[in-house]
Amino acid sequence: MPNFRKYFHKSIQKHFPDQVVYLMNSIDNQYVIYLKDVEFSKNSKNPMDKRLDVSSYFLALIKVLTDKGQGFDSIRIIAHEIAYDFVKPKNYLQLLMKKLPVKMLNFWFTPSLLKWFDKKVKTNPHSDGFVANIITDKNDTFGLGYGFDILECGICKLYKKHQFESFAKILCEVDEITTQLAGLQLIRTGTIALGHSKCDFRFKKI
Repeated sequence: MPNFRKYFHKSIQKHFPDQVVYLMNSIDNQYVIYLKDVEFSKNSKNPMDKRLDVSSYFLALIKVLTDKGQGFDSIRIIAHEIAYDFVKPKNYLQLLMKKLPVKMLNFWFTPSLLKWFDKKVKTNPHSDGFVANIITDKNDTFGLGYGFDILECGICKLYKKHQFESFAKILCEVDEITTQLAGLQLIRTGTIALGHSKCDFRFKKI
C-alpha cells in the first residue's frame, strides 16, 4: 500500500475508532479498483499525472464513506484534515523545500526550466491525464512570472467516470493549503470541477 495511507488511517481512527480495520480494508480494496484507471500515470511523461495516485485513494475514501452514509460536508472535513496532515512540513528542512520553488523564480535557469515544464504538460498522449499551459507573462501573474492553466483535469475525469464528479471540488480546495505552505496566496477565477473551462492558478506572495 502507498506511503500516504497512514494519513488516511490516522483520520479514520479519529472519526471512526470502532471501525478502523473494516473501513481501511474497504478503502484499500476500492483503491485497487480505481488504480487500474490511473496505472498509466506511473510512467507518464506529464508530471501532473503523478497526483492521480493519491487522488485515487481519496476517491476510494469518498466511495467508502458515502456507502457508509456520510454526507458531503463530513467527507469534506475528513478529506481536508488528511490532505493538510499529508502535505504539511514534518521538519524544518521540509519547510524550506516547500518555499524553495518561489525562491527559484529568481534563478537564471528558471525560464528554461519553465519552458521544459510547459512542454511536458501542454500535451498528453493519454486521454485520462492532465493537460495544462504554463504562464510566464508577469502582466498575467501579478508580477511573479509564474502561473498555469489546467485545461484538462485528470482528477475530474476519474471522478466523473465513477459518478463522484461533485466531490472533485474538495481536492480543488486543497490547492489553497499547498499554496499557503509555499508562502503564496492562490488567486483563481474558476475550476473545471465547478463547471469552468479551465482551472487558472495565479499566485501572490504573502
